[in-house]
Amino acid sequence: MYDVVIVGAGPAGLNAALVLGRCSRKVLVCDNGHPRNEASHAMHGYLTRDGMPPLEFLRLAREELKPYTTVTLRDVTVVDARCENNRFLTTLETGETVESRKLLIATGVRDKVPRIEGIDELYGRSVFHCPYCDGWEVRDEPFAVYGKGEKGYGLSLELTAWSSDILLCTDGPSELTEPQIERLSRNGIVVEEERVVRLEGTDGVLHRIVFEGRDPDARRALFFTTGQHQQSALATALGCELNDKGTVHTGKYETTHLRGLFVVGDASHAVQWVVIAAAEGAEAAFAINTDLIKENLK
Repeated sequence: MYDVVIVGAGPAGLNAALVLGRCSRKVLVCDNGHPRNEASHAMHGYLTRDGMPPLEFLRLAREELKPYTTVTLRDVTVVDARCENNRFLTTLETGETVESRKLLIATGVRDKVPRIEGIDELYGRSVFHCPYCDGWEVRDEPFAVYGKGEKGYGLSLELTAWSSDILLCTDGPSELTEPQIERLSRNGIVVEEERVVRLEGTDGVLHRIVFEGRDPDARRALFFTTGQHQQSALATALGCELNDKGTVHTGKYETTHLRGLFVVGDASHAVQWVVIAAAEGAEAAFAINTDLIKENLK
């Protein structure tokens, strides 16, 4: 039996494994090899790692775990998990079931990328979801925001920190109120309700947005806000509740309603940055090890 099974080998899961490995805990880490930011060419906002390709970051993290012989990494998908008699039974896609005292879910979320012609070639290079992650590289350039209603409104205002030339593309009725439209206008943001036909660019760089009923508009970057969803259904299957953003509600040290179950990283919080995910993994690992110590004491 393992002390901990960690589902997800992103920054949160791997940092949790590192801390637990240093506590001599027997740990199994399972991952399917598809992180949220796999399309991105660089991650940002992480001291000493700013600008590093995300997949290179994960490779180095795995290398650093090799000295910890109690930590096992497996490239396998977890398909089910349940809690019985204060133990967790985790089922792998191979049909195996592994038992652990604690379960840490670090599977993250998946962005609902708009289905627009041409977006796949630009995603992660000039089409983004997070200005804190990618805004600096395209600062002071003409931006587009893809979204509608409260989400499009909020992201457009947020992006004024990076550019003064912002076009909000709602791809149909904007779902904005008159006061919202007026405030956007006061801040120099243009609202465009025409249908978006495609994005055009070369070598990953956006050049223009083609609309159905008007001339194309030259833009250097597009930020979208069309929602996200959990990469894995494990947390909800175990009874965790999701908030309005679709992430798991957690308490102190990333605890959940179920003793021994922890959810960390993008799957559990609103601020979804690599550095914060890694920190949450370490924090949860501290809580897990503390629990295990108490349970082992006579």
